[in-house]
Amino acid sequence: MIKTFGRFALLTSLAVLLAGCISNQQPAPVEQAGGAQQPAQPQPQPTQPVPTVPSVPTLPQQPGPIEHQDQTGQPAPRERHYDWNSAVQPMVGKMLQASGANAGSVLLVDSVNNRTNGSINTGEATEVVRNALANNGKFTLITAQQLSLAKQQLGLSPQDSLGTRSKAIGIARNVGAQYVLYSNATGNASAPALQMQLMLVQTGEIIWSGKGAVQQQ
Repeated sequence: MIKTFGRFALLTSLAVLLAGCISNQQPAPVEQAGGAQQPAQPQPQPTQPVPTVPSVPTLPQQPGPIEHQDQTGQPAPRERHYDWNSAVQPMVGKMLQASGANAGSVLLVDSVNNRTNGSINTGEATEVVRNALANNGKFTLITAQQLSLAKQQLGLSPQDSLGTRSKAIGIARNVGAQYVLYSNATGNASAPALQMQLMLVQTGEIIWSGKGAVQQQ
């Protein structure tokens, strides 16, 4: 009886001991993030920002190419016309009365030179001076043809304006003239003044000079 009880007690003790061991072998608690035993969870890849393309500013509309208008229909600028005769006639009359000029001498009328601040028709002025001296009874004029030939002989264009007194005297000597009439239009082109000088070819001396206002027509 006692042996049976002892075996029972022994079995009971073994059963309790095994139960305690089993209870002590509980699974270890799961460690929180960062523990070595926690399997690595796949980390979500960071989302790459989508590059932003800067917007292109709207350019203002550019003007088209400049088109040159047809100038054929445009009126030409008005050419100035002057009353040269009113200025020339009184001066020519005074020149013919100058005491230093000998009658019967040969006279070269030089082209009128433009010394104004604008554009004027000096050819018209020269023609008026030559016409005023036609049939003057004192000088024999070098003709326009003789003057043109003399310019060609000196290598000048027939349309070349002599421009300087030395040139005018050189041409006068070439054509055998004793006197040369040198003229300039000066001042403002809208109301120029006409200056005339009668020079002795041999010495270049100015034996008469005059000046007159020219009115625009």
